[in-house]
Amino acid sequence: MPFIDYSDLPSVLTDFLRYLDVIKNKSPLTVQEYATDLRTFLRFLKQSRGLVSAATDFDEINISDIDIAFLRAVSLSDAYAFLSYCKNERHNNATTRSRKVSSIRGFFKYLTVQRKILDENPMQELDTPKQKKALPKYLTLDQSISLLEHIDGKNKERDYCMVTFFLNCGMRLSELVGLNLSDIHDNEIIHVTGKGDKERILYLNQACRDALAEYLKVRPVDGVKDKNALFLSNRMQRISPKTVQHVVYTFLEKAGLAGQGLSVHKLRHTAATLMYQHGKVDVLVLKEILGHENLGTTEILYAYYGRPDEISCRSESFASAKGEKASSKMKEAGERFCKQCICQSGTSQQYE
Repeated sequence: MPFIDYSDLPSVLTDFLRYLDVIKNKSPLTVQEYATDLRTFLRFLKQSRGLVSAATDFDEINISDIDIAFLRAVSLSDAYAFLSYCKNERHNNATTRSRKVSSIRGFFKYLTVQRKILDENPMQELDTPKQKKALPKYLTLDQSISLLEHIDGKNKERDYCMVTFFLNCGMRLSELVGLNLSDIHDNEIIHVTGKGDKERILYLNQACRDALAEYLKVRPVDGVKDKNALFLSNRMQRISPKTVQHVVYTFLEKAGLAGQGLSVHKLRHTAATLMYQHGKVDVLVLKEILGHENLGTTEILYAYYGRPDEISCRSESFASAKGEKASSKMKEAGERFCKQCICQSGTSQQYE
């Protein structure tokens, strides 16, 4: 797996990460997050038990020698002490601490159920930190148009296409970065690979088709290292997530939208919210477009916005939708996308 250095990890943790990759089919980013969280946890345990010199920098604590006997001695109290350390010393917010709880739970469940190294799971009752319920941040239609209008520079066509895809298709960052030329069919349909390598089909509206056509006119051909990658960096290879994030932050700032808690992922919220508010897109169809595994995720995120009439009669809407082909419903949603096709003209393009 890319990105992960196993050299400083105990063998049992390495085995767990490979289990997540090969058996659970977790994304490389998710596996990396597990590795980071559990590395930090084990370093904390060695430090708190006085097994390293007080002068040793935390990030230099060696955990490769941790064995099964050490893990058998880990208790629920150790986990809560670690979470307290994360909050008060590392200043991790509730969301970050919740992710660490998930990593610890997953690891000890693996040790108990899959490997049968532990007789009982000490983290069975480990609670998740309570998080403040905040509405998803998103751009208004006018702000979305303003963002597009401020895109310029030598990679204008590429950057404009990427942002247009975010705003109109609701893609995840990893999904956009992973797009290939072979994923595009007839300049209208695009195959997206989401979490857990689950594929879904998205229908491109006119704004996306136009932006894609303009980008493909200038997309480099000679000297390209990854010839199938749709979006390329200046190094002629597949663009990285960090580069895409930098591009988005740069133009958010140029549009006067910096400092408002907006990010690449908030562009995904923007697409979903505008579809839901203005496009009369059924929540069930929205779930398929976004690639949510559970309908509840979609409902929680977008129940607050816009159409109380639909919210109140969702059960009937869902029941009637079950009998229809998902591809037909998604194409219909794509074609009338928000009734607001977010485009370069400075207005929302109306089309049925």
